[in-house]
Amino acid sequence: QVQLVESGGGLVQAGGSLRLSCAASGRTFSSASVGWFRQAPGKERDFVAGINWSGAGSYYADSVKGRFTISGNNAKNTVYLQMNSLKFEDTAVYYCAARYSSTSFQYTRSENYPDWGQGTQVTVSS
Repeated sequence: QVQLVESGGGLVQAGGSLRLSCAASGRTFSSASVGWFRQAPGKERDFVAGINWSGAGSYYADSVKGRFTISGNNAKNTVYLQMNSLKFEDTAVYYCAARYSSTSFQYTRSENYPDWGQGTQVTVSS
């Protein structure tokens, strides 16, 4: 079973940048689909970005396209979320999630990911 640990969250002013990391242990990301989700207080957990390790590509929510970039480092078994031009509404707890399956699935739905990290808080001040 894979263990996921997020890091890199913090407090940043609007317009600033942060890079989140999701490190895996117990299993490599080499056959996984990995997603970043976020949850603001009182709101549902929403899809932010996803990457398919087999090379099928990366995907983004409309709200973060052009500002966020998801990438992976095979050697470090880590997925990153580079967040630029941060807005107040990006404030949330950010989670990474993994799914190991060769079948296609709806990558924006959180219930399709069995493995989750504990989350990291991102706070953007206006």
